[in-house]
Amino acid sequence: MGIHPPKVETFDVAAGTNTDPKGFVRAVDLYREAPHGLYLSRGMPDHPTLTHLRSWLLPALGIRVTDFTWLRGHERRQDHYLDIVDVTRDGDTWRTEDHYVDLVVHTGEHTEVLDLDELAEAVAAGLLDPVRAERALTTSHRTLAGLAAHGHDLDAWLATRDVELSWPW
Repeated sequence: MGIHPPKVETFDVAAGTNTDPKGFVRAVDLYREAPHGLYLSRGMPDHPTLTHLRSWLLPALGIRVTDFTWLRGHERRQDHYLDIVDVTRDGDTWRTEDHYVDLVVHTGEHTEVLDLDELAEAVAAGLLDPVRAERALTTSHRTLAGLAAHGHDLDAWLATRDVELSWPW
């Protein structure tokens, strides 16, 4: 993908939209707020491999948990995709800044850590300051340790943090 600044997304609950990192404004089918975060569900029009995404923004944990629906023939064997992010909120508008590191959970088996090379390149290029980079590493390590301690079961780990996720369409 090459070096790039942190990806920023905006989630406007009142407007029912999600502005992706490229600036495209997408309609959101469903927003739902909970004490632990924000849930969204939206289609992925014109995406080459995906039809739908459902995500939870979890500010206190510094993660975005996503469950994708794949086009037939493009399925991936994964249960949840976790982005390491900073989540901020201003009224009805939520914002994420992606800090490169991703975790792919294979429930009951293992969790993959992705894009550490992108994190290192971004820091070296001055696109991500050391404070945010350290937070990304700390968050990813804490999350990975929690997942591993609970058999790579996202729901089991989140339950220890008083977080229960539901996945409505």
